[in-house]
Amino acid sequence: MRKFNPKILLLLSLGHLITDVYQGALPTILPFLKERLLLSYTTTGIVLMVANFTSSLIQPVFGFVSDKKTKPILLPVGCLCAGIGFSLLSIPSSYVLILILVILSGLGIASYHPEGYKTAHFFTGEKRVTGMSIFSVGGNLGFAFGPMLSIYIIKYLGFSSLPIMGILAFLFTILIVLFWRNITIPIGKTGMTLNQQSSNEVTRGTYLALLIIISIVIMRSCIQMGLMSYIPFYYISYLQGDALYAGKLVSAFLFGGVLGTLGGAPLADRWGHKRYVTLSMLFATLVLPLIFVTEGYALFIVLALLGTILISTFTVTIVMAQTLLPRHLGIASGLMVGFAIGAGGLFVTLLGVVADHFGVPVALKSIMILPLIGFTLCLILRYPEQKNPGF
Repeated sequence: MRKFNPKILLLLSLGHLITDVYQGALPTILPFLKERLLLSYTTTGIVLMVANFTSSLIQPVFGFVSDKKTKPILLPVGCLCAGIGFSLLSIPSSYVLILILVILSGLGIASYHPEGYKTAHFFTGEKRVTGMSIFSVGGNLGFAFGPMLSIYIIKYLGFSSLPIMGILAFLFTILIVLFWRNITIPIGKTGMTLNQQSSNEVTRGTYLALLIIISIVIMRSCIQMGLMSYIPFYYISYLQGDALYAGKLVSAFLFGGVLGTLGGAPLADRWGHKRYVTLSMLFATLVLPLIFVTEGYALFIVLALLGTILISTFTVTIVMAQTLLPRHLGIASGLMVGFAIGAGGLFVTLLGVVADHFGVPVALKSIMILPLIGFTLCLILRYPEQKNPGF
């Protein structure tokens, strides 16, 4: 039986944090790239689109490769490529070279996640969601800290000092090499046992359940990306308010998600995965409208609460996919973390169309229907519930 190993999970979580620092920081440095290379908004948007495709949508491909044979080497290499590609973006004066570096960073991010979630799976023991949440929270923190770290470096040291951020990836590479035997040997033994014992056939019902879970994750991702993108538009462009205030609102939402990832995992292990996701979507449906009727400190509390409720299911849905596809852990992780989230991110483009035709407030309010759709999908989901009441 696999044992819960918090030390290895924390190491993997650190790599997750550092890798997602680069993913979270990219949108923040785009204005500096635009100014330096005299790019249009369209060409600047292409940079983000390429990053989204290579870092998110392509993850199931790396998951497929990982499932063929365990490849822990993707952990240090993925983090290193993510760091090198991002940290060198301040150097080239060519748009093509910028895209090449974005692709390098994106592929590094895409390769780390499926292998990371698959590796973390072998060290969670019976506390599957709790253990996986330790790994997942690193990514949440990376997304939250990435923009702040990059802006701090650019503000005080200049845009040309961006390569300093690459130091994080090199330090993690050295650290994981020191623990290499602790990671690779248990994976080899446990992975063989898992493949031998997992004789469950993937049925049509399994694929249908997986499709519904992916749809639920897309709804969650649309809500998250929509709020992250259009809260600033609403308070800065529409209300002509303070940019710093809008940034703090988004940070409150994201840090609420960090708390939710850690706090929600034991509850999901105790209550059951499907029940927890269902309750999350129900409460998100009730809380989301409150952001339009609150202000001041109350608004920060509502956004933090919404982030806690909504993002707390991030790890749960990954474990649910791995439960349905026990022999394809890499693909399951890639579908949940990469494809589903990347596809949800494209929703922001549709919100742009709504905003252009009907205004930013309508675009922001249109998000309210999404948690209700997610809740409805939860009700029709057929999932082999597993609870651990002893936690």
